[in-house]
Amino acid sequence: MALASLLQCIPVGALVCGHYGRSRFRRRLLTVARAGELAGCGTGAAVVWYKHDLRVDDHPGLVAAASQYQTVVPLYVFDHRIISGLSDEMLDLLLIALEDLKELLKDQGTDLCIRFGSAEDEVMKVAIGVKATQVFVEEDLDYSIQNVINNVGSRLSSVAFPWGRPRIVLWKTPFFDIMKMKELPASYDAFQKLNLPVLHPTVAPTLSMLNVGIDRGDLPTIDDLKRYLNHGSWTNVKKLSPQTILEKQAKATEKNVLRDSFNNYSSSIHSKIVHNVRIIKSFFASKNVYQVKGGTDDVLDALSAYLKYLEGTRRDDWQELHDKMRMAESRKGSSFGVLFGASLYFGTVSRRRIHYEAIKYEKERNAGFLSPFGYSSPTVAAAVEAVCSTEWYQLLALKSHVNNEGTCSIRIWRWRGFLIQYTAAGDEGPPVIFVHGFGAFLEHFRDNICSMGKTGHRVWGITLLGFGRSEKPNVVYSEPMWAELLRDFLVDVVKEPAHLIGNSIGGYFVAATAGFWPVLVKSVILVNTAGPVVPNYSPVPLWEPRESSGFAGIGSRLLLLYLRLRAADILKKCYPTHPERVDDWLVNEIRRASYDPGAAIVLEYVFNDKRPVPLNYLVELFGGKVLFIQVCSNFYFLFFCYSTTNNYEMIITRF
Repeated sequence: MALASLLQCIPVGALVCGHYGRSRFRRRLLTVARAGELAGCGTGAAVVWYKHDLRVDDHPGLVAAASQYQTVVPLYVFDHRIISGLSDEMLDLLLIALEDLKELLKDQGTDLCIRFGSAEDEVMKVAIGVKATQVFVEEDLDYSIQNVINNVGSRLSSVAFPWGRPRIVLWKTPFFDIMKMKELPASYDAFQKLNLPVLHPTVAPTLSMLNVGIDRGDLPTIDDLKRYLNHGSWTNVKKLSPQTILEKQAKATEKNVLRDSFNNYSSSIHSKIVHNVRIIKSFFASKNVYQVKGGTDDVLDALSAYLKYLEGTRRDDWQELHDKMRMAESRKGSSFGVLFGASLYFGTVSRRRIHYEAIKYEKERNAGFLSPFGYSSPTVAAAVEAVCSTEWYQLLALKSHVNNEGTCSIRIWRWRGFLIQYTAAGDEGPPVIFVHGFGAFLEHFRDNICSMGKTGHRVWGITLLGFGRSEKPNVVYSEPMWAELLRDFLVDVVKEPAHLIGNSIGGYFVAATAGFWPVLVKSVILVNTAGPVVPNYSPVPLWEPRESSGFAGIGSRLLLLYLRLRAADILKKCYPTHPERVDDWLVNEIRRASYDPGAAIVLEYVFNDKRPVPLNYLVELFGGKVLFIQVCSNFYFLFFCYSTTNNYEMIITRF
């Protein structure tokens, strides 16, 4: 295929690569278009390095490689830096997706090569084995995976081979044709007014038979994979949910039984997932799993069943999906993310393919037309809104890299498939994490983070799921979910115990993290913390599950409107002695976030009032050093410290 024909399938402006990288190797990364110029004659070999793009359908990187090279080698590397954050359930689904991808590639005469180890070593070995000149890999927003890609690029470019230096070629699957990220509106409301069309998916390319003499490798079993990723008790704490810990504590006969045996629990205590149980003619890995399994064909079949929910079915597998859909519908439209979240995370189906299929079905229901008054099926609406919302947060993340409008350098962490923004400062010293309050974001601590990073600390600030420019998915938000997010951030990003500082509701989440996973926390500072104090609580309190309601939906939208109108006044009450801190940037960012898709869903948390676990219970469960900083009347501040000896040190001062 000529380069001009290739570019008709892949918008060049949407495939700009390396624009967010800060590595010294960014200039060595090529766009797909530039790669075509270098390949030219259509001979030689290329490697397609799979990560979160486990498909053949709508795969621009595979299309580009197949159109330019005679030999294309698909490769997947089990690198612990890429997959170590996955749960056992997700690892199982990953293996199923890879198995289906491998079979699909075999049907086309080629195969998927499997490797274990560091991507730097394994990609280099395969590139040498097939004499590849380019390695195609999907652009990634996750900061840690960006570093892996940059390291691979550095390794490839450090050695000269007779056939030339292999180079990294970044590609992505654009949802909208956006030419300049710097001109992207910051507000979703303004972005919607652009009415940008969604690009159509590309067809699967024709691949040549893989005749190179390299070892294909075998897929591991789930047990082999878990042994490979086993790093001991540090990562095993992620297998303990707050509810499990509370239930275990309630059964304990001595106060410290939980803490003494904390690292000895196995995942079987709380896991309701039965792994490796295959159900014939089912979309799911087991009866207790709600994530759709399989490759592209199976996922598209499940999507068809989901979209046609209102039509009913006689197929057992479709009926099973409809049953799980109803159980997963904790709030309107949330079942789509539950069922297809893993498929989107692993890239077995692209977002624009889902959009295309949903719109096609909607037109079939309406004689080829789309109504200006909304979609005729709630499942179509859920699918379209989910993928459009996800794409918006992808664009926000890219914009944060290209045109950082705040004072902190933004990084991205992918948590359970959702994009979380954070920042880091300092190269050495004790680790410290700042956690903001309700409706805020990491920039509220911008001066604290920068100054502490310069004075002998390693400092992180995180924007929690549902706030700021982090993703706001259609889920029911709860205290356990946010606590688990902080737990996983400590394990996956910080990678060592840290001092936690939380403000307002962020203080409560910090206390919960420290209480349930004390091995992850060195000390806690709670600034104007939220959370009830209940003397003489009995028995051990349990979290009540939150459920969405019509009242919560109406209340959240009214609160959102009030926030937009009175953002400046509300913020000034938070800065009574320094009102100048409420600058235009802070006010505008609060208002901007209020227009994000899913913002109203987050605010439903305020109205779904369930009695949380008492703050004093969490502090006692932690048993370590805790500093409270609480505002009193007349702008007095009360400081008191709590330790394992139950002694309090109280200091009152005035500012």
